[in-house]
Amino acid sequence: MILSSEKHYADRRDAAQRLGESLSGHGVHHPLILGIPRGGVVVADEIAQKLNADLDVALTRKLGAPGNPELAIGAVAENGTILIQEQIAEKVGADEDYIRQEKTRQFAEISARRDRYRSVLPKTPLDGRWVILVDDGIATGATMQASIWAAREEGPGRIVVAVPVASQDAIERLSLDADEVICPYIPELFYAIGQFFDDFSQVGDEEVVEILRAHSRKTGVNLGG
Repeated sequence: MILSSEKHYADRRDAAQRLGESLSGHGVHHPLILGIPRGGVVVADEIAQKLNADLDVALTRKLGAPGNPELAIGAVAENGTILIQEQIAEKVGADEDYIRQEKTRQFAEISARRDRYRSVLPKTPLDGRWVILVDDGIATGATMQASIWAAREEGPGRIVVAVPVASQDAIERLSLDADEVICPYIPELFYAIGQFFDDFSQVGDEEVVEILRAHSRKTGVNLGG
């Protein structure tokens, strides 16, 4: 982990290139890069190319707060793993009924993305693999933490979290669950991930699908479409 003065990345691929430098020569052995859609897949793609590594997605969704969907009160993963940040949920008035409804909504989105993405690139087994979980940044850490928990159930050899920017609180929390956390920039003041990028444009599903399709061609997977 590196704590540094404020700086900006040009965009996600610029951030990924710098993050990749931190991963190069790090002793990673035939890693599997798991990007969290959607922005995290762009970062993961760049890193996978730099490390000549396998690529896949970690289908995890943030559970948004009532009236403020950008504020995470927890997260749910593809395998049904759910994480609730109790203090935040209580503070914003997210009761059990709301959390259940929000989980249903987000899991429906996961299911839709699973159908879309897995039809292009099948899921890669994690058993025994060195897994690097990647996102474009971490604010509260809920989504990444749920991703770690879900991945851990599949028996990977090692789980590394790699992100270009994150809050200090999130890094400390994730360090308890991941085998290692790599983050080249931990700002003293953290309001939103986008503040550290000159271009933080929304990533669409088509861009994610194209990244996965390119990787399927590289690995010889052919599912059509």
